[in-house]
Amino acid sequence: MPRKKKKFKPFRSVLLFFSIALAASVIIYFSVRYFNKPSSVVYPEFGISLPSGYGIHGIDVSRYQNNISWQQVKEMKIRGVTIDFAFIKATEGTNKIDEKFGRNWVFAEKNKMVKGAYHYFNPGKDGKKQAINYLETVKLKKGDLPPVLDIEDLNAVPVPLMQQRVQDWLLLVEKEYKVKPILYSNVDFYNRYLSSRFSDYPLWVAHYLQKEKPRIERNWLFWQHNERGQVNGIRSYVDFNVYNGDSISFEKLKLK
Repeated sequence: MPRKKKKFKPFRSVLLFFSIALAASVIIYFSVRYFNKPSSVVYPEFGISLPSGYGIHGIDVSRYQNNISWQQVKEMKIRGVTIDFAFIKATEGTNKIDEKFGRNWVFAEKNKMVKGAYHYFNPGKDGKKQAINYLETVKLKKGDLPPVLDIEDLNAVPVPLMQQRVQDWLLLVEKEYKVKPILYSNVDFYNRYLSSRFSDYPLWVAHYLQKEKPRIERNWLFWQHNERGQVNGIRSYVDFNVYNGDSISFEKLKLK
């Protein structure tokens, strides 16, 4: 018996062709979206662009923001973005206390804002005495963020002396709270004067020139990316920050 010839089935060929084309289109679409996603997104309500890829946003404040309505800060929510934490200036030098610290500390806590307190360091003053000023003013407790030392300039002090005074502050505060303080500085100052001696401390870095991440060759915890943000309840510009991690690591960061 002669062998039957297989019939050519154009429908299957066409279906196969379109299936391959569809799969290729899907791959191309998501590849383009992934590799061309914006590094920052404009939020008119905040008055600035926010860097993409970060889920935890916060601000830092001092007397320059005057009286803050912390309820409005806490309630603000724009396209899923909320203000999740606030660093509040507490002290400066050996005897100065920020005039709005007490009010900010009380009302931030009352409105369930995750908060931390920072000391503005004066390189010309004794580091231990500055630490005592901070410890006598700030009473951190469970759920607060670790203590912060803000160091931004030399004030004509020799680098080794500045570094020793910074170390004195850090060690005394760490001894009190049993946690390494966070070091705040800008990229340039950190790289020049701090990196060689304080690389093992958590870093909060200020860098306004980058949209995706700060330009620094080390791990960082917080990034202050803009100084001209706008938030409900605050009548002046305010610094904006992001946390470099997820909600689980953020919870672990808080004082126990």
